Amino acid sequence: MSTLQSSDVAARPAARTARRRAALGSFVGTTIEWYDYYLYGTAAAIVLGPLFFPDVGGAVGVVAAFATYAVGFLARPLGGAVAGHLGDRVGRKAVLVASLLVMGVSTAAVGLLPTHAQIGAWAPVLLVLCRLLQGFSAGGEWGGAVLLAVEHAPTGRRGLFGAIPQTGSAAGMVLASGGFWLTRSLTEDDAFLSWGWRVPFLASAVLVVVGLLIRLKVTESPAFAAVRAAEATARRPVAEVLRTNRRGVLVTTGMRLGQNGSYVLYTVFALSYLGSEVRADGADVGLLAVLVASVLSLATTPFWGWLSDRVGRRPVYLAGSVLTALFAVPAFWLFDTGSTALVVGAVVVAVNLGHDSQYGAQGAFFAEQFDDRTRYSGASLGYSIGAVLGGGLTPLIAASLLAAGGGSPWLVAGYLSFLAVLTTVAAACTRETAHEPLEGPTP
Repeated sequence: MSTLQSSDVAARPAARTARRRAALGSFVGTTIEWYDYYLYGTAAAIVLGPLFFPDVGGAVGVVAAFATYAVGFLARPLGGAVAGHLGDRVGRKAVLVASLLVMGVSTAAVGLLPTHAQIGAWAPVLLVLCRLLQGFSAGGEWGGAVLLAVEHAPTGRRGLFGAIPQTGSAAGMVLASGGFWLTRSLTEDDAFLSWGWRVPFLASAVLVVVGLLIRLKVTESPAFAAVRAAEATARRPVAEVLRTNRRGVLVTTGMRLGQNGSYVLYTVFALSYLGSEVRADGADVGLLAVLVASVLSLATTPFWGWLSDRVGRRPVYLAGSVLTALFAVPAFWLFDTGSTALVVGAVVVAVNLGHDSQYGAQGAFFAEQFDDRTRYSGASLGYSIGAVLGGGLTPLIAASLLAAGGGSPWLVAGYLSFLAVLTTVAAACTRETAHEPLEGPTP
């Protein structure tokens, strides 16, 4: 065997180890990040209104709580731009470690905040500050986690590898909704409002330590290492991607609208809707539905990523966006029955079929729209801007539409269908990239 062949054979186990570490680091870190992020959404739907906005009860209090939820999304493009710049300049790994620390600290801080009854108007101010830090961190987390996985992926498996950190979102939701369900089950109403709701937030500190230990062992992605070795890193990657590939940013932003909007509506707003409009224990039924769908997403998200490697990104993404548009009205029909089984079934169809088919293909699909020099910046910008327009404003808009409709959900359903149609158009306008080289031509 030649020296070249021997070195190639010896390098294969190291490459496999690097891939496994990249996949595990992306999954675990993303799980913790989204656990933190989704905790806030669940709390906003259930408990933050009366604790931090007691002077505006009822529907107005819910709107106020969802407004603070939206603030986190507004910070995400800034976080995406800063993280994209650093990720394309100094590397993916360093940015991911920093984002995990910021998210963990800001989430644990929510669990320590005094309420309005204790410090008055300063309570919602501090809550908004913590939410801004969460949003800033989340804006940088996704791009780095997905790129580490996709850029380590072997040929023909980018969709599957890109879906692994996406699956971390489902795992984070399992932990967040499960944590709230458990604390609500183990405490009386007064105890839950007094201290029980804080426990899932404080648990974030422990999870962050675990995530850091794993993420610090991940190696830098081969694509960025090659760019850095060639001294070809972009000086101003955000400006460069906006100058050379605005189309990539626009289509990825558009492909986020219905995907993110549907997820937020079914996992956050629906908890409030079921509790206020359908049945007294509707929030608990909603939590159960979200928990079931999230557990299933641990399998369905990587499945859709795998399928996108086989049949292409566009058909998988389009199938999900069309289903999301068509299922919005039937979903609320099923919600309004008040049947636990039908509510769970509606959320499973909406999330595991409509949403996950888009989300599973999304990691690789977004990464493939940009070249090696500006991939972190471009993918993060499209993802974060789309999150603001599609997800961040959805609970606030939905709560306002529900109030305007006198409790009728059909304006909300129409709004979700509209977002999904925009996503369908964006996906239809995006070229198929599943079988192109990752560093291939910029659209």
